[in-house]
Amino acid sequence: MKLDQVLAKLRTLANEENRQGMARFGINIENALGIKVTTLRQIAKEIGRDHALALQLWDSGFHEARILATIIEDPRQMTKAQAESWLKDINSWDLCDGFAGNLIDKTSFAYEKAIEWSQREAEFERRAGLAAMAWLPVHDNKAPDETFAAFFPYIEAASDDERIYVKKAVSWALRNIGKRSLGLNAKAIAVAECIGARGSKAATWIAKDVLKELTSEKVRERLAEKAA
Repeated sequence: MKLDQVLAKLRTLANEENRQGMARFGINIENALGIKVTTLRQIAKEIGRDHALALQLWDSGFHEARILATIIEDPRQMTKAQAESWLKDINSWDLCDGFAGNLIDKTSFAYEKAIEWSQREAEFERRAGLAAMAWLPVHDNKAPDETFAAFFPYIEAASDDERIYVKKAVSWALRNIGKRSLGLNAKAIAVAECIGARGSKAATWIAKDVLKELTSEKVRERLAEKAA
């Protein structure tokens, strides 16, 4: 499928009601068309992996075209330079999370960039690193627990950041790691308690959010069944 065909298809699917709904969820709709991600995934299935088209879609500047680009891009062909270039363009939390979870966590440099980006100052760059830390324990089934435990110092270091899209990503990353196994659950709970002791508003909120889920019977029972 060619770029003009894809963009024409996206324009026919534009929905202003959905677009305004996106705005209510804090999504930047400046270049958005109001197309649901489920619809974009269906289009992606029709296209398949296409590195060249992904580059063109990203360069088009349309919000949904860029989300589609993260889905059809071949992670084996993505370079670190391209990842950095795309990261600089991100201006919305949903695109940031799709970039991390559709694409970056499948690259050979996923763990490296998760740590590196989590230490960046720019809000969506830091969130991208934390989002990768949240997605990797869900998507990388072969990695040992120690791989994810290595993220804890960086998660804790970001826990005083009051910016909403950072603090929510800190919680998300810690909760997802803590739901990976019983061992990681205990370690994540300990990290959350240390974060809570830091005393900042962001840290207090993160600790409460994480502990509420990771100490729940539902999570503990699921992890126990998984370990049995």
